Amino acid sequence: MTDRAPTAEAEAVIGALREAGRVILATHTHPDGDAIGSIVAMRIVLDAIGVSSRVFIAANDLPLPEELSTFDLGDLVHETTVDVSERTVVFLDCGNADRTPLGDRLADIPVLINIDHHHDNTRFGSLDWVDPAASSTAELVWELAKWIGVPITPELAEPLYVGLLTDTGRFSYENTTPRAHAMAADLIAAGVDLTGVRRRMYEDVLPAKLHLLRYALDSFVIHGGGTLISARVSEADFDAAGATEAHAEGIIDILRAVRGVRIAALARELEVQPGTFKVSLRAADPTVDVSAIARAGGGGGHPQAAGFTTELHDADLASFVLGQLEIQDAGGARV
Repeated sequence: MTDRAPTAEAEAVIGALREAGRVILATHTHPDGDAIGSIVAMRIVLDAIGVSSRVFIAANDLPLPEELSTFDLGDLVHETTVDVSERTVVFLDCGNADRTPLGDRLADIPVLINIDHHHDNTRFGSLDWVDPAASSTAELVWELAKWIGVPITPELAEPLYVGLLTDTGRFSYENTTPRAHAMAADLIAAGVDLTGVRRRMYEDVLPAKLHLLRYALDSFVIHGGGTLISARVSEADFDAAGATEAHAEGIIDILRAVRGVRIAALARELEVQPGTFKVSLRAADPTVDVSAIARAGGGGGHPQAAGFTTELHDADLASFVLGQLEIQDAGGARV
């Protein structure tokens, strides 16, 4: 049981959700475990209070990573089928409007609810509930369910646990707070299948993922006297491995574990935009804020895990990251 009372922001969100007729649930592009887990959990919560909802996922973001594809998202809407003009739209785990394909349609949304835990969230909603102290957006949905009085069933516990587990790096990142552990204990008590979630998320590895990992590790370079490790997977690597972009998840964490590095960077070439790379950043040094580096590249995220999209790769990408790190070390460019 959460021991916190809802904030005024949370109360306003709860009131708007209770009054909503039809809801669209949306998140950022390239949705991860916290994004999808939060959406699935929110669908269950809304259904419990009699509010119908549909999920918006951009066509380019499908299929979802295999470990997330077993969740029931219902009848999805995409760019060409979504109607936001008479809907309450709830963005979950989306730090800014630039990270969603619906960004150019925000003005058409009568009620836009923004629920998030990113510290650099731009508060683009008509109602914003942003709590940077939360380990994950799933943690906020868990608290919302408690406050509304929706029971934490095994069905609800699973997506909440996936969001919590993935965004805390299996309870290893600095956002693993006592409250995160209290939430985990509550979900375990509710009957979440710990073994099943662990195997699905981290152990059911396909050969294509191993082949892609081999290509990534073959490309790694250490820069700046050991400060930065970077790697790249190209469109040709994906083809040769028989892999999709989803199979690249987790590679960055292997790079981050290399002794002595302060930052790890993985650049993945986008199939739909050859020559453009999605860059994932991880901080191995707690004094480094990679979200500030990502923002300088047009993206965002958390101090320890962030990303952006760019045409830079290899030496040019390394120069950019190291240059931004120099700015931080000199005392600038942070939130």
